[in-house]
Amino acid sequence: MEILQLLADGFAAALQPTNLLFAFLGVLAGTVVGVLPGLGPISAVALLLPVTFNLDPLAAMIMMAGVYNGAMYGGSTTSILLNTPGESSSVVATLDGYQLARQGRAGSALGVAAIGSWIAATLGIMLMMLMSPTLARWAIGFQPAEYAALMILGLTTVSGFAEDGATMIKALISMVLGLMLGTVGRDLQTGTLRFTFGNPSLSDGIDFLVLSLALFAVTEVLWEAGETVMAQRVVLKGSVYPTRDDLRRAAIPMLRGGLLGFFLGILPGVGASTSSFISYGLERSLSKNPEKFGKGAIEGVAGPEAANNGAAIGAMVPLLTLGLPGSGTTAVMLGALMMFGLQPGPLLIPNHPELFWGLIASLYLGNILLLMLNLPMVRVFVKILDVPKALLLPLILVLSFIGVYALSNNPFDLYLLLGLGLLGVVLRAFGFPPAPMVLALVLGPMLEQTIRQALIISRGNPAIFVTRPISAVILALSVVALLAPTVVARIRNKRRSGKENAHANLG
Repeated sequence: MEILQLLADGFAAALQPTNLLFAFLGVLAGTVVGVLPGLGPISAVALLLPVTFNLDPLAAMIMMAGVYNGAMYGGSTTSILLNTPGESSSVVATLDGYQLARQGRAGSALGVAAIGSWIAATLGIMLMMLMSPTLARWAIGFQPAEYAALMILGLTTVSGFAEDGATMIKALISMVLGLMLGTVGRDLQTGTLRFTFGNPSLSDGIDFLVLSLALFAVTEVLWEAGETVMAQRVVLKGSVYPTRDDLRRAAIPMLRGGLLGFFLGILPGVGASTSSFISYGLERSLSKNPEKFGKGAIEGVAGPEAANNGAAIGAMVPLLTLGLPGSGTTAVMLGALMMFGLQPGPLLIPNHPELFWGLIASLYLGNILLLMLNLPMVRVFVKILDVPKALLLPLILVLSFIGVYALSNNPFDLYLLLGLGLLGVVLRAFGFPPAPMVLALVLGPMLEQTIRQALIISRGNPAIFVTRPISAVILALSVVALLAPTVVARIRNKRRSGKENAHANLG
């Protein structure tokens, strides 16, 4: 009954005209960004940060969550019509969605993607509502050693951005660069200036917003400006609503994908992309006609699209309860919460229940708004694909510069934005993922402080991190998270080489 009362209070806040407007604007903007190839939820939320400076924290989080979920919805549109994912988690939708579109069934594919996303997000929000308070109560007794271990676990999840040992090393290098950037500025305990090179503009450190916009907006603009190849677009004809047979075949994959995505999304670093690939493999293995996958199976759209939206909701659970971002986008949202003076973690829900329950209620409302937008208005969103790059990319660049300058009125930040954006282009060219750098900039200073506090409590004895049971378990999980991708990659490579040798022997 207490949960129902808290949820009712949340709806009372979310249904305020201003908050309802921000929810609508968020899901609309997110859907538009999701439809545009190359951009994604991280870029969208990063671009939104300057807009939220003067907003109430609840209104800002409602808008950012709306953008996040809207981008997850809209990403399937270009996958199905252009064979070009709007963002990384929609890659799997190209496998069967584009084939369905070429068969004249684009409407069915788009409709199933939207309905599957709605079902998965609704399930995820319900589970988030039930699980988050319990998880926060469990973690409320954490001391600095446990918090430091949690930060380390959050940093080791950069392995989730890697697909093999080589790219994992690049993800770790990107993380270390972020930790280095996090040390720039004034030491909070001693007041000593570090790595400022005599520049007073760096005394407060490198702002999270500057790095986010540099790596996810400026870098994206510079990179996309060099891309000239466009995929052949399939014209959307007929109804945008799936048939009764499509819904019958897609119903169980939607539920299965939504639940799978949510629980995988809770694990920091797994991400929506991984969830959608796992869902696709699961649906194919359980199908009575696996040979249809890749040729236009509606289940191949329903399961993965539900999984990536379920994972987006799941990624918000560790963010709000433990202060750990479950994805690159929630890493940006973590920085936003701190920008508003809120400390994400176990105390967020008991200290700011209006924020948590208002956000939960707004997610329910935003999910309904997204379904209402994505089914009847899909033809309108498709028109966005006609916007030329010559107009879109400069606009994004201008908004990034305006947002950064509005933050501090310091021209130096503009040079820093451009310099970090060029660094992002170089990193991207050599395969270094940007999300670990942003994550490390956010968690690095907090990690430094909690380690110092733990060592003060233990009088300088580092054994405190392994003698406290919870801290030791979390550190053990960090080691597993760090090594697992390399072990899995080696096993996969051995199996692949074994199959190739077997084929060669048969030949």
